[in-house]
Amino acid sequence: MPDISVGSMKVEDQGEGAAVVMIHGLGGTSNSFQTLISTLDGYRILRPDLPGAGRSPLRPGRPGIAGLVAAVLDCLNASGVKKAHFVGHSMGTIVCQYLAADHPDMVQSLTLFGPISEPPAAARAGLSERASAAQREGMAGIAEAVHKASVSKGKPVASAFVRESLLRQDASGYAAHCQALSSAKAADLARVTCPTLLIAGETDPVAPVAMAEQMMQKLSQGQLEIIPGVAHWMMMEAPTRSAELLRAHLDANRIS
Repeated sequence: MPDISVGSMKVEDQGEGAAVVMIHGLGGTSNSFQTLISTLDGYRILRPDLPGAGRSPLRPGRPGIAGLVAAVLDCLNASGVKKAHFVGHSMGTIVCQYLAADHPDMVQSLTLFGPISEPPAAARAGLSERASAAQREGMAGIAEAVHKASVSKGKPVASAFVRESLLRQDASGYAAHCQALSSAKAADLARVTCPTLLIAGETDPVAPVAMAEQMMQKLSQGQLEIIPGVAHWMMMEAPTRSAELLRAHLDANRIS
């Protein structure tokens, strides 16, 4: 299937079968999940660049996490998808949680890489400062700091990917996503009733294992997998294990 445009939002659309919608995080794009795609034969994969990221410019009048949720719903409507498996990374996991809590009939399962419930107070302040820095100075300094802080040591290819992903972001779009994340509130996980797989990096400083463990306690059908020796970008740091976990979870919860 060809890629599709939903207004100004670009969406990669490939494969056939039950739909899997993949939602990237702060500083990411549809390419954040590229390492997993070859193992997903038999599924239709939809990967949007969220408004303000990658190839998708910002959309006026739709700020915050609510605006990103609305953009994903627009993507589903435009592609004719009534129900899907949802896969998220980092900020994208918050979007997925809201979709599952508020639109349960549309969500077959969740797979959340580097899951975040909501940023702690110190992180909120840091995100607001980073938004200002992006607008003021551009992305070079942010890209350098983020890839060093969020990728585990000894993973030069993953580090290079993250650095490039950040450098290619539009500064205004990235700033808007920083502000969205800085003001994000946790979704009500008691309303998330679908099977949910949390995949945490053992050394993740952004979404620590303790946060995933706290989320697990609130989920009715939760499962937690910890990948040893990796940090926040586990799809690049441990692509084989990440793909194995995702495929197994999708197959175990196929849409009948």
